Amino acid sequence: MTRRGAAGFTLVEVLVALVIMAMLAALAWRGVDGMLRARDSTQTSLNATTRVATVMTQWEQDLQAVFDSRGVVPAITFDGNTLRLSRAAEGGVQMVAWSLHEGRWQRWASRAVTRSSELQDHWLRAQQLQGNEPEQLRLLEGVETWQVYFYRDGRLTNAQSTGDVVAAEPAPPAAAPATGGTTPPAASPAPAPAREKLPEGVQLVLRINAQTLKRDIALVPQT
Repeated sequence: MTRRGAAGFTLVEVLVALVIMAMLAALAWRGVDGMLRARDSTQTSLNATTRVATVMTQWEQDLQAVFDSRGVVPAITFDGNTLRLSRAAEGGVQMVAWSLHEGRWQRWASRAVTRSSELQDHWLRAQQLQGNEPEQLRLLEGVETWQVYFYRDGRLTNAQSTGDVVAAEPAPPAAAPATGGTTPPAASPAPAPAREKLPEGVQLVLRINAQTLKRDIALVPQT
């Protein structure tokens, strides 16, 4: 009577098993890699959304603190690339400039001042910015274009068009000289200069990473 051989796997069976295990491992790795990529993409999108929300909060705070200096400097202007505004801040009034420079949306702000001459100096500096000043904060990358519109009398208008002009405010009456006095009366103060009427609101249209972002902000000028 012949003796049966010991039970085992043939070489072909072992190779087939290895191929199947390799395929399963590859499929598992693709699944894990897909999960990691999805997680990274979600985190990147979340970070970008959070960044945009933070920047929009600063944008709204600047607009809601627009300061009407009664003709000392324009309260808010837009030239197609840079929006400049004066805003109430702790310790006085400061100039702020939002601009687009090489795909970056940036914000520049001066220190707060209390004198008209200092505010005018900062306004002039805000018109001479090159985009690479140390004070420039790079807020958003990948910005393609941006446009600003003003709400005037309930209508949306181009921010670069001329708005209504507020008539010059009359000067306060000069004090009457004392009876019998010899001192000549002081010269009457000059009336406040005419200035452009502030818009009721601002609309921002921002094109960033092939998406369009719009924001409408009502203006409540500080004086």
